[in-house]
Amino acid sequence: MGNNTDYDVYYLVGQNIKKQRKLKKMTQLQLAEKSFFSYEFIRKIESKSSCRNTFSLSTVDKIAKTLDIDIRILFNPLDE
Repeated sequence: MGNNTDYDVYYLVGQNIKKQRKLKKMTQLQLAEKSFFSYEFIRKIESKSSCRNTFSLSTVDKIAKTLDIDIRILFNPLDE
């Protein structure tokens, strides 16, 4: 698997987390507190530049549960 594919998956999931968080009208800080991750970690996941290889599937699952959404939503194509 090449780096571009790896990067795209992390970017995709990070941007979908950001989108879903905003739809739930939550701040990064609120998501961090409810999911028991640090604000800096959530900010990094959602960042377009530094999200590569920063989180695991268990992290994605925990964030999806915190947002009360199906984890599969976080792998949907972006509407850019």
